Amino acid sequence: MANDAAKSDDTFPKLLIRNASRFGARPAYREKEYGIWQTYDWAESLANVRAIACGLAALGAKRGDKIALIGDNRPRLYWTIAAIQAIGGIAVPVYQDSVAEEVQYVLDHAEVGIAYAEDQEQVDKLLGNMARCPKLKTVIYEDGRGMRHYDQPFLFSLAKVEELGRKYEAEHPGFFDAEVAKGKGADISVIPYTSGTTGRPKGVMLSFDNMIETSRRSVAFDKLSENEDILAYLPPAWIGQHYFSFGQAMVAGFCVNCPESGATVQTDLKEIGPTFYFAPPRVWEGLLTQVMVRIEDASWLKRKMFAYFIDHARRVGLGILEGRSVGLLDRALYALGELLVYGPLKNVLGLSRVRIAYTAGEALGPDIFNFYRAIGINLKQLYGQTESTVYLTIQSDGDVRGDTVGPPAPDMEVRIDEAGEVLYRGPGVFVGYYKNDEATRSTKTADGWVHTGDAGVFTTDGHLKIIDRVKDVGRLKNGALFAPKYIENKLKFFPFILEAVAHGADQDAVAAFINIDLNAVGNWAERQGISYSSYQDLASKPEVYGLIRGNIEQVNRDLAQDPDLAGSQIKRFLILHKELDPDDGEITRTRKVRRNVVAERYAPLIEALYSDKKEIDVQAKVTFEDGRTGTIKARLHLGDAATFPAAMKKAG
Repeated sequence: MANDAAKSDDTFPKLLIRNASRFGARPAYREKEYGIWQTYDWAESLANVRAIACGLAALGAKRGDKIALIGDNRPRLYWTIAAIQAIGGIAVPVYQDSVAEEVQYVLDHAEVGIAYAEDQEQVDKLLGNMARCPKLKTVIYEDGRGMRHYDQPFLFSLAKVEELGRKYEAEHPGFFDAEVAKGKGADISVIPYTSGTTGRPKGVMLSFDNMIETSRRSVAFDKLSENEDILAYLPPAWIGQHYFSFGQAMVAGFCVNCPESGATVQTDLKEIGPTFYFAPPRVWEGLLTQVMVRIEDASWLKRKMFAYFIDHARRVGLGILEGRSVGLLDRALYALGELLVYGPLKNVLGLSRVRIAYTAGEALGPDIFNFYRAIGINLKQLYGQTESTVYLTIQSDGDVRGDTVGPPAPDMEVRIDEAGEVLYRGPGVFVGYYKNDEATRSTKTADGWVHTGDAGVFTTDGHLKIIDRVKDVGRLKNGALFAPKYIENKLKFFPFILEAVAHGADQDAVAAFINIDLNAVGNWAERQGISYSSYQDLASKPEVYGLIRGNIEQVNRDLAQDPDLAGSQIKRFLILHKELDPDDGEITRTRKVRRNVVAERYAPLIEALYSDKKEIDVQAKVTFEDGRTGTIKARLHLGDAATFPAAMKKAG
């Protein structure tokens, strides 16, 4: 019976109806507004979805139409996604921080006719693109602030859409339920767009079967239930956020909490105390930076206590978390550390109630990964991509390692081809790229195997270890292995380094660009009595170069212990005069470095790193928040770093 029910609940609108019946008054969504949490249960959510779906139909939406959504995490955004799917439409989420050109590309490529926008800012982006997106005919907005004088006939508030929907349903009784019943698992549910690290973003067609089957497997794997609480704070257009806050939430029936704004996320995280938490590496790195900055500001006694107990946690914390044998004295000391350091630290971070935490999207450095696990947070890694419906490997409790991404997930086949590339096949494999058959054929074989573009190896016990992107792994002139992402992750463990880009393929040595973390380095500079006026000014300080040199040399010491990577130690570096910015096309909206763009834009800097120059003048184009562009000029210092003898390779 349970299997038959699961087969019949093969779309998200059907799952929503099931949840409203099964859970009724249980919280489905919370949203913080004006400092107060508003709660919506499953029955209310279904009623709202019903009204929005019928309202969309009243506005002319039909089965197969693509409808875009752009905005922050809000209950009404998720209701609108379910409403689109209820009438057979396809949701196309757009990154809310996208500039006008990026929005225009997705709207035009996906042939969007109706778009939902959260507020005036997003409405303006849509209005500015209507001339270049001839298929876009209708815009719906949620937040009416600032919209009083917008009188275009194609603009509708979401409240008006719901009003139209209730009227439409009265005139067409049974319409909603009939449309939901028409949906089937093979239908396309969503088209998220890739981050576009190597070119134009691609629209990835994911079916209900992709989303629901992978969600069911992961919910069962981690024993998730309707009692979980999560915080939905990452871009809804990112497949990871869509999967956790829509896919898994619908399958398990747990509550999705939406923060008031990006500025209140940390406060809201503490108030909610999620039991299930997901964050990409950038967030985990940022949280650790906050911790280190606060510790530097603490008293001498607190700094000593923190250092002592963190060192103890590094030695025994992983064993305790994973249920291994740990001595009684060490356990007692760890318990004291939990009382004095680990517990208060987790409370400050809002992670006191976390039962399961995940990271994905990019590799998280093993040092950072093990730090969180050592203080008692059950942090695990997912490895996957949009095309796999988020994951293809997954780590089991008690069998988690910082240097691997775990074995293949249930019902997922993973293999390494002769070129060292990771391929996979399973229930999450995407249907294809929208309007791009050529890219689909080059990525997905006729028998369902998907090329990831990542280089990897399996350990002897079946765990997958990702080395780097296949196209990025190279060799130095002397034949030494060069894996830039591995080096960059080690650099980003240090709180003072926000971003790093390593260079070295076909060169005599490795060199690196560094972005400093303005908050962490600024805090350090204030304690040192160093004044500065801007990021550019701070980045150019000799003292800051000395600070970063120390971090780089520590990475070199670590690399020297790995005979395979000892030749990849960093010999020269520079601190960039500006942060790498998605608005400038240097990194994606999901914070992945566009190496080709960086290499082309900063070619003179790379050339200078491999010369005997000590300084170089540079100017760079920057994009401001309002879309205007400008140019900044700077003189950059080129720094040298010490390298260390390689450790001897062990026999056998």
